[in-house]
Amino acid sequence: MAQQLLMPKATAVWLVDNTALSFEQIAQFCKLHPLEVKAIADGESAQGIKGLDPISTGQLSRDEIARAEANPNHKLKLSEPKVRVPDNKRKGPRYTPVSKRQDRPNAILWLVRNHPELKDAQISRLVGTTKSTIEQIRNRTHWNSTNLTAMDPVTLGLCTQIDLDLEVERASKGRPLPTAAELGATLEASKETEKLPFSYEREEEKEMDADAVFAKLKSLKSGRKDEDDDHY
Repeated sequence: MAQQLLMPKATAVWLVDNTALSFEQIAQFCKLHPLEVKAIADGESAQGIKGLDPISTGQLSRDEIARAEANPNHKLKLSEPKVRVPDNKRKGPRYTPVSKRQDRPNAILWLVRNHPELKDAQISRLVGTTKSTIEQIRNRTHWNSTNLTAMDPVTLGLCTQIDLDLEVERASKGRPLPTAAELGATLEASKETEKLPFSYEREEEKEMDADAVFAKLKSLKSGRKDEDDDHY
């Protein structure tokens, strides 16, 4: 990907104010029309734009500016970036190393069992397989079905945890919410619990006999008096 100048108009404002470059040189470097650069110099254009120093951003060197100022025919060139950003590769089927291809059926079996919401296309992207192989493993018609063991594709190194989580999240977006039966035991509806009989049994209060209570108090007092007499 060709390198491009950051904020060309703001860079042009800085070059007009801080260098002796010609309008044509600035226009060629910033991909602007010379008349637009002239309007910037006259204050008729880009009045609210703050100049951007291309030297501080690493897109132009002082030596390059000095050479262009000394030679009006010299064309400014962008400095080579210190960090190279790789180009985005075209998306395609995931490549699986030959040494790990024998583990793909085990990974497919794990995905089918643990993430049934995943579509065949998503499983194919994760482990780099074909839809026919996925269907055979789902239907237990794979030639090696009896020897397959479900294994996490992340542990096998066939995909990353980030890729797996992303595909699971995508598959869960269009999935309906789980029913009460899928979640297990839940609280019953209020209209059902209202019909239940009231099972709280309250013990009947025993009638208190006043004579028995006073007789018990007298016996307690007499007992205390006898203990005091024995003490003295």
